[in-house]
Amino acid sequence: MTKWQRRVVKTTRGTFEIFTAGEGEPLCVTHLYSVFNESGDYFADEFTSTRRVILVNLREAGSSVGAQEHYQLSMLETIFDLEAVREALGYEQWIFAGHSTGGILAVIYGIYFPGSLKGLVAAGAAARDYYTFSKECIYHSGHPQFQVMQDYNERLKQQTLSAAERKEISISRTKLSLFKPENYHDYFHKKIHKGLSAVRMNFMNREFQLFDVTRKLKLVTAPALIICGRHDVQCPLEYSIEMAEGIPDSELIVFENSSHYPFLEENGLFHRKISSFLKRIDRL
Repeated sequence: MTKWQRRVVKTTRGTFEIFTAGEGEPLCVTHLYSVFNESGDYFADEFTSTRRVILVNLREAGSSVGAQEHYQLSMLETIFDLEAVREALGYEQWIFAGHSTGGILAVIYGIYFPGSLKGLVAAGAAARDYYTFSKECIYHSGHPQFQVMQDYNERLKQQTLSAAERKEISISRTKLSLFKPENYHDYFHKKIHKGLSAVRMNFMNREFQLFDVTRKLKLVTAPALIICGRHDVQCPLEYSIEMAEGIPDSELIVFENSSHYPFLEENGLFHRKISSFLKRIDRL
């Protein structure tokens, strides 16, 4: 079990709660609406063997600063916050790695602050709204499991849920995004538990209707590793292909036996590809 150390960082944009683990060059991980704690994060854990990982609770998550204005919850403002954390920690550059909405942040980060990144990893992500146009996406109303996922998400926002109820709903929700849901307990066997920021998730659902940075992908100058499961029901593969085609220095890895969690569903392959990418960055 990875041991994470909690710290509160004072920045020019307020205080942010972070958790750190591992040694080596800095690598930042976050997610648009997750609330992290000392138990860590499955995706972030995968990098701690070779990197100093900084896991960030964003504004309105955990003990991080709140939002004085609604716009401070936007994806672009979030990147400004991450830049403030990087500067406060004294890093000239770092790698940014994100899964799902964290991967979306990775791409936006690469567009607006390419000089701050040595590289970026975007797993199961996209550069534009995929809810509206892809029936392969479980968040599209035409997907057969759309309403099931919506019901789970709404229930998880309820503050009155018991710990047992929250855990049961979270497991059922996650199984929808696995290629082999019967293997859930093999993948998620660590004592990691994290929460959800309802205010951040609600803002994202509104902002996402206007989200599209595909024409700006050419501005990403940092090396980018794009990862996606062949059967991803959250961020379908076509959106990772689109990102890889638009980012000049990018590599796309498709995991043939994965849905939305390739770093767990095909863990060995994931580590080989990540190791190769990080070694390439170290040579730059």
